Amino acid sequence: MRIGLPPTRPGQVVGLLGGSFDPAHAGHVHVSLEALKRFRLDRLWWLVSPGNPLKARGPAPLARRVAHARALMRHPKVQVTAIEARLRTRYTAHTLRRLRGLMPGVRFVWIMGADNLAQLHLWEDWRGIMETTPVGVVARPGERMAGRMSPAAHAFRRFQLPEAQAGALGRTAPPAWCLVNVPMHPASSTAIRAAGRWG
Repeated sequence: MRIGLPPTRPGQVVGLLGGSFDPAHAGHVHVSLEALKRFRLDRLWWLVSPGNPLKARGPAPLARRVAHARALMRHPKVQVTAIEARLRTRYTAHTLRRLRGLMPGVRFVWIMGADNLAQLHLWEDWRGIMETTPVGVVARPGERMAGRMSPAAHAFRRFQLPEAQAGALGRTAPPAWCLVNVPMHPASSTAIRAAGRWG
């Protein structure tokens, strides 16, 4: 099966920002640009997921979400992908395992908001994610303290890099994670759907 992975070179640091992107919005763009800068990423891939196992309601069709995301996120270092659908992976841990196997020379960094760190302990094999992949956490509105006090943050506290060392995250052997505080952006997929602006 041809996966159609974006082009990379061995040694590059590639950030992975996963999610439903239902719909993608300016907040996702904001997080992406901050992650590129703060974690010194060579590339950033949006992984538009087929569906979120933690959400009961299914998202809009994948093709529509990918098309909308590509129209919104225009940056030479950012690529919008549907890699998980092609890999047929349902969980982040499985996706990361497959990508490391397919591209062993690439240094992957999982990028997430602090709200996701707060619930990371509910994810499939969350400890495996933290133990095998550097994790960059971008603070989002109202979730900064919840992320810092989360079970995952507590369990891996001694592996947290100071914010001043965020740029070294992608070249640090896991487990390693770093939380950076960035200017807040209020956009929310939930609010966009509630306002009826996403069909």
